[in-house]
Amino acid sequence: MKIEDGCLIVADADSTQYAVIKSWNAMRWNRSRQWLEGPATCELLNKMAGLVRLPAPIEAERQRINGIQAAVDAERMKAAPEPLVDYPVKIPLFQHQIRGANMALLTFGLVEPPKKEAGTL
Repeated sequence: MKIEDGCLIVADADSTQYAVIKSWNAMRWNRSRQWLEGPATCELLNKMAGLVRLPAPIEAERQRINGIQAAVDAERMKAAPEPLVDYPVKIPLFQHQIRGANMALLTFGLVEPPKKEAGTL
């Protein structure tokens, strides 16, 4: 199992694992290379983690993606969002615009998600 160019590649899956993975409809069989491949999304990596133990680099990527998703979800629920950067606009932004811009910066990796403090969920 490896991640290459944003694509999760699974080789040498047994018949049971292959059937389960194919039932998700998230990966396709590459006949020329004899492996399953699909986009390395949060949902797919979490499903794979429930099926098998992930190699350390893939587990680290899964944790990173889950951290970004948690930060985006937290930003979505903020009552009064604060801009993560100084946006280059002349008029003040509405709260929904700040929220959307912050979520976009987090999603595209232009801003690192805030670190969780000890004792917080």
